[in-house]
Amino acid sequence: MKEHTLFDNTETAFALKSDSELERAYFLFKMIANEPLVRIGTAVTNFALKAHLPVQGLIRATVFDHFCGGVDEEDCLPVVEKMYAKGRVSSVLDYSVEGKEEEEQFDHVLDKTMEILDFVDQKEAIPFGVFKPTGLGRFLVWQKKTEGTPLTVQEEKEWSRIEERFDKVCRKAYECDVPLLIDGEESWMQDAADELVAKMMAKYNKEKAIVYNTLQLYRHDRFEYLKKLQEEAKKGGFKIGMKIVRGAYMEKENDRAQEKGYPTPICENKAATDLNFNTTLEYILQNLEDISVFIGTHNEESCYQAIELMRKQQVIKSDPRVWLGQLYGMSDHISFNLAAEGYNVAKYLPFGPVKDVMPYLIRRAEENTSVAGQTTRELDLLSKERKRRKL
Repeated sequence: MKEHTLFDNTETAFALKSDSELERAYFLFKMIANEPLVRIGTAVTNFALKAHLPVQGLIRATVFDHFCGGVDEEDCLPVVEKMYAKGRVSSVLDYSVEGKEEEEQFDHVLDKTMEILDFVDQKEAIPFGVFKPTGLGRFLVWQKKTEGTPLTVQEEKEWSRIEERFDKVCRKAYECDVPLLIDGEESWMQDAADELVAKMMAKYNKEKAIVYNTLQLYRHDRFEYLKKLQEEAKKGGFKIGMKIVRGAYMEKENDRAQEKGYPTPICENKAATDLNFNTTLEYILQNLEDISVFIGTHNEESCYQAIELMRKQQVIKSDPRVWLGQLYGMSDHISFNLAAEGYNVAKYLPFGPVKDVMPYLIRRAEENTSVAGQTTRELDLLSKERKRRKL
């Protein structure tokens, strides 16, 4: 394999896309590249959904079908099976309904996550389960727990229910032998989540990593956290599962730190974030006997680094302790080319009712306009493939 040209192969990258799907992707990224359009589109879409205008069909045919697997698990299956059969790329079914506040909604997310674990138990193409901590309990309760603020009697009950839900879903994952990725969120609720996830690791990761936490490495304190957790794991006799990502809440984090007058937890610039990510990645790959990793990245350099480090450490490509992952609808040039080389690759496949998944889709569009070069790279590759097919 020629180093640093692996991701230029558009034939492999887009092999699963029909000509019309390729055109749709090209059209979408062209739109996303235009920042004012994204803002206007977002506002119009939000208004249309709130006013119950019949836009769901349009959203479904364009942005939804490009970035999401479907409205429910069954709806996702054709996408899952096609990616796995033709491209050797696995899927992580992500129920992407956000920002709920009611107890029955948290119970619904719990039931959904349990159902998905049952559903994927028998499916080789779906190797992980996933959920967000705030999917199982109110953000404010997590925040108060993190800040050490006393909870009201009512909130204490809520916290007990959060712990119960966590234990239920982690036990289910353990019984199904399906590793479970727990997403990272804002820093002002994350300590409470870290503590609870570590408790679950100590309970369910005795033989191997079943429960995975997430390190958002745009935070400069996370590498130190990992090393501390490793000491705990050695003492407690359990394995660590860790998804590593750069992070998704940067503006929010910086704004809040400024507003409240504390030093931001975010690295000072992109280069510092990249260094933090790559240092952590290297450390994990040198400590695979303690830590299993899901490397969530759209950064080509980080992927090349993972390939190089695995080679150096003599870690086989299909080692079950190392996975690489990207979001569905993005970076196919990374996912499908890595899978073709024999690495473990999974796409995060969001699903849910169209209107409930909109906050997720809007965040994706905004993220794409703000990540320098991401959209340009997607467009270049799509153009290259369109030309190749015409020839």
